Amino acid sequence: MARKKPEEEHENLERWLVSYADFITLLFAFFVVMYALSSLNEGKYRVMADSIVQAFKDSQQADKMIHLGKKYSEILDGKGQPIGVGQPKREEEAKKAAVREKMKNIASNVMEAMAPLVRSGQVKVTQSSKGVTLEINASVLFSSGDARLQPSSLQLLAAVAKELSKIDNPIQVEGHTDNIPIKSDFFPSNWELSSARAGSVVRLFVEQGVAPGRLEAIGFADNKPIDTNVTAEGRARNRRVNVMILDSKATDAREIDKLEVSG
Repeated sequence: MARKKPEEEHENLERWLVSYADFITLLFAFFVVMYALSSLNEGKYRVMADSIVQAFKDSQQADKMIHLGKKYSEILDGKGQPIGVGQPKREEEAKKAAVREKMKNIASNVMEAMAPLVRSGQVKVTQSSKGVTLEINASVLFSSGDARLQPSSLQLLAAVAKELSKIDNPIQVEGHTDNIPIKSDFFPSNWELSSARAGSVVRLFVEQGVAPGRLEAIGFADNKPIDTNVTAEGRARNRRVNVMILDSKATDAREIDKLEVSG
């Protein structure tokens, strides 16, 4: 019996649909995942975008403020600084400069009032951070061992008092002696002598119109020498009266010291 010839299988022309369907399925899944990711980070992206926009706005606003500050400061004082920047410091420096100028004028006026004695070296005028110091040799004002002002010194001190009455600065008068002990009915020691000499000068200032509340008399005896006590010349220089015209800053410092000591 003859073998039956097998039938030929027909070629399936629609097999590509399976691959196409798989591809479409994968592509769909890919876009679904991408969309999910984009939706998840959308809030973060929006926050970042808002931050960038705000940063640019702040930068532009700051540039505008700096520009305006420079513009107005140049109009006000010509120094090219924004309004208010460094103002307290400039005011403080201006006050210090005014005080220095005031004390300089005081020193100049006092030197002019005592010009002959300044030239002879019996009077010395100096300016420091505390104020102006008028150093007067005791021989110009007093006899040896005495605290009464000599008649020849009255006109001199009256001229000084005239200048001091024009200002409102506190004044400290200091009496100084050499180290040679003194013992008399009036002055048991150099403490009493130096204090009495300072008091005599203060009393004359008051009589010449200087407000008593501004004055202070202090006796230091021989405890603050400015020269040696070994020689006659050194002792003569140590015998002196200092008239200290204090500025307000020095006065404030002294008040603080008093509070600290009393505390």
